[in-house]
Amino acid sequence: MQKLSFKFSHTSTDYYLSQGMTYLKQVTDQKSTVLITDENVYNAHSRRFRGWNTIVLKPGEEFKIQATVDAVIESLVGMEAGRTTTLVGVGGGVVTDITGYVASIYLRGVRFGFVPTSLLAMVDASIGGKNGIDVGLFKNMVGLIRQPAFILHDMIFLNTLPQVEWENGFAEIIKHACIKDAAMFTELERNTLKTYQGKKKPVSELVLRNALLKTKLVQRDEFEKGERRLLNFGHTLGHALENQYELLHGQAISIGMTYACHLSEQLAGFKQAGRVVSVLEKYHLPTYASFNKRQVFDVMKMDKKRELKEMNYVLLNKIGKGIVKTISLKQLEKIIQEL
Repeated sequence: MQKLSFKFSHTSTDYYLSQGMTYLKQVTDQKSTVLITDENVYNAHSRRFRGWNTIVLKPGEEFKIQATVDAVIESLVGMEAGRTTTLVGVGGGVVTDITGYVASIYLRGVRFGFVPTSLLAMVDASIGGKNGIDVGLFKNMVGLIRQPAFILHDMIFLNTLPQVEWENGFAEIIKHACIKDAAMFTELERNTLKTYQGKKKPVSELVLRNALLKTKLVQRDEFEKGERRLLNFGHTLGHALENQYELLHGQAISIGMTYACHLSEQLAGFKQAGRVVSVLEKYHLPTYASFNKRQVFDVMKMDKKRELKEMNYVLLNKIGKGIVKTISLKQLEKIIQEL
């Protein structure tokens, strides 16, 4: 079992990698812990929840809203959960986002941890302390940054992951390679989805590589004042598309990265857009799409990366080197209309 500890500004997080959920009893007191999961994970792995206090949510991004938070809090009150309670999100990004948010506001803050069950959650959503919910079409409009006490990886959950969720996770892996790891990008070009689905070792190594890449970036800029912004590559347009067109997160981000590459050609002299698009398509992710540009821009204007009349947009200088460029909303609107 591999345990790694990482210090952040107010706390530290322990990572238990490739250990198995049975080890959770060593990390948190079973009697004072409440697991939060969704119906898909619970039904596929009900045996793993035996003996644990468990709250089961409806699955899907449409339930990442305040009404779900209210229902979870009512359940916790009914369970008489107190200040010594630990909440553990066992699920994908929706479950981890909700769990971290509830834990941060319930009784003004209780301990929490994550057992991510999807590839996307393992490499991205569970890492970095961003917790929150959506408001209407606006992704993650309400929330806060607070780090979990621990993250435990049980790779067995990937055995029941639908094919589309494997593809979904690779969008964030490709994003990490584009902004920070040219060698990993070359590895992804050389391999295929089946390379990582077929054996435990390649996917475990890939998950570790991505988890460490994001964690170290967050350590350097926990509250997103500078370098952490690079993690938003593909997300400005992607988030605007995601809820309007009911896309999976990875699908929306893949389309967002495609167009960000073309913006990078215009604004940063990027010359490798074809390679990025080819890798996205190799991992069965969408690239080009038709969409209502006016409606999408109206949602983009409310993005959290906006500052007054400008947007901090993540572009690529070259593969492995992301940059943040400030674009006026007027210029951005013109660029979106010309896509």
